[in-house]
Amino acid sequence: GDPQVRGPGRRVAEKTSGWIVLTHNLLLFKNMNVKRILVWGVVEGLAVLGLTQCLVACRERAEEPAPRIVNIINFVRQTEPRPVNISDEDLFLTTLRQVELLEKHRLRGTFLLQYDALLNPRYQELMRRALKEGSEVGGWWEITQPHVEAAGMTWRGAYPWDWHANVGFSTGYTPEEREKLVDVYMAEFKKIFGAYPTAVGSWFIDAHTLQYMADRYRIVASCNCRDQVGTDGYTLWGGYWNQAYYPSRKNAYMPAQTPQEQIGVPVSWMPGGDPINQYDSGLGLPAQGVETLEAAYTEGGGNPVWIDWFFDMLTDGPCLAFQYAQVGQENSFTWPRMRRGLEYQVAVADSLSRAGALTVQTLSESGRWFKERFAETPATCIVAMKDSKPAGRKTVWYDSRFYRANVVWEDSTLRFRDIHLFDERLPSAYLTQPGTSTQCLYTTLPLVDGFNWSSTTETAGLRLVEKMADGSWRPVPVGMPAAGETAPGELTVTTPILAGGSCRMVFDERAIRIRLTENAGKEYRFVLTTAPEKALPFTAIEPQCVRARIGDLDYRAQCTAGTVGEEEAADTFLLMPDADGSLTLDETGAGETADTTADGQDAVPETVENNDALADDTAPAEQPAA
Repeated sequence: GDPQVRGPGRRVAEKTSGWIVLTHNLLLFKNMNVKRILVWGVVEGLAVLGLTQCLVACRERAEEPAPRIVNIINFVRQTEPRPVNISDEDLFLTTLRQVELLEKHRLRGTFLLQYDALLNPRYQELMRRALKEGSEVGGWWEITQPHVEAAGMTWRGAYPWDWHANVGFSTGYTPEEREKLVDVYMAEFKKIFGAYPTAVGSWFIDAHTLQYMADRYRIVASCNCRDQVGTDGYTLWGGYWNQAYYPSRKNAYMPAQTPQEQIGVPVSWMPGGDPINQYDSGLGLPAQGVETLEAAYTEGGGNPVWIDWFFDMLTDGPCLAFQYAQVGQENSFTWPRMRRGLEYQVAVADSLSRAGALTVQTLSESGRWFKERFAETPATCIVAMKDSKPAGRKTVWYDSRFYRANVVWEDSTLRFRDIHLFDERLPSAYLTQPGTSTQCLYTTLPLVDGFNWSSTTETAGLRLVEKMADGSWRPVPVGMPAAGETAPGELTVTTPILAGGSCRMVFDERAIRIRLTENAGKEYRFVLTTAPEKALPFTAIEPQCVRARIGDLDYRAQCTAGTVGEEEAADTFLLMPDADGSLTLDETGAGETADTTADGQDAVPETVENNDALADDTAPAEQPAA
């Protein structure tokens, strides 16, 4: 690793460099017999014991069930109208520096181009340079004036690129117009680079466009925005938190539950966020702050201390199917703002990659890897037992194709901060018609929403409480939790109760199973509290069921062990365990609409032929498909 790199990149390299080289050489000499290998090992100055340890390490690495994957994705705009002092030349020089940074570390990244940048000969030349080094080039799906006019339509924006949702994104166009925009981009891309792109990303892409790209042009990977509220007028909330998922044919932000209703393109989350503090940033306010790997922000990706903390969590924390993070920055922030953070992030990723602690891939490589291993969206988790801030909070995120759940520990208490259910039958507002608002909203099905149901003075959540001698209820004082995988796709989190006993939570694909071991007759329950006057989705609280409604979809969560009660004063619910301390919440998000068809989806279009880069689902380095 780079001796100048501090933090986990340096540490992991130091811990493992004693055997990495030998492991590599053993693989090269795998056809030699044992005697010759041992002789070669002595020549290298290694004892037999050291050789044995290397073989064991090599075998364990080969059997690694949960890789840690990093994509370096930089997306490229030709023009940025928002800060009036940013020129087109500033944007180009920023992308040039990003290409040079990857060349310095000999890493392969992904560059996603808006249509007008695609047409620019300077960007074309620069991207060919990046392709020669093994990077890939794909599409960035923000809609620009040249793009719209090339598709034979009238531009409605105020600038050549207008960031408002009704003109700058595919959701602002009819399904037929969206297909024209795709066809025009793909034709131009192939004319320039000789193949269609296999990766297309955006802050948000509608389901119709994504399905059309997959069916007709065989893209293999996409990426969208992390959870956020209000940033740039875009709200995406309640989705699959980090990693990647197969989206529903009706709603690209919603994970699908069944193969027949999913779009076969994995969508990954960008950029990597602070799993403890990003959620609460701006709590009670109309919009969130930004505490992510975005290198331009000093609260997160621009701060070397935060970067070290993040990569330590990424590489050392418990993991289920895989762990994932996206590094990179849009060129609109310009090189002076992002340089410090991005250079440090890429150096750390390089060092950790060389140490074998993570894998740096292009977006398309990760998409193919995902599709080869998972027929449906897998269960994943993020475990952060060390805070990036002095508060010392801890958190666990669990995601499956049926739900997401988040638990946070703070001030010696425990609460579910978030539970959202997923249902593939909930269509987005943009499935069959264009959005007319300058803002955009994507959501899933909330059961607990610790952000939107909070205020600046009251924090929402489903809290573990105990009954006191005077009949009042207070949060249960708890200790340090421990988390780990106990079966494929299953995460178990055990929290000691300071007065005695424990709270054991088992998250599997469909349910959360809780076991509370009581002490001296203590009575426990989970109680949902919210800020007053918040609009809540609940329609009925029944002994074994919480019912709710979003749009035209009724949904529910079943309590198959324990009992549901109603907090009448607050219009919320509480969960009471059985006599043995058991409590099970079935989170399959079962909706109750009669229609289960992919309403609004056209027939699958014919796949475009004669795309050399797609002939065997691989491509040489000089092709845009990595």
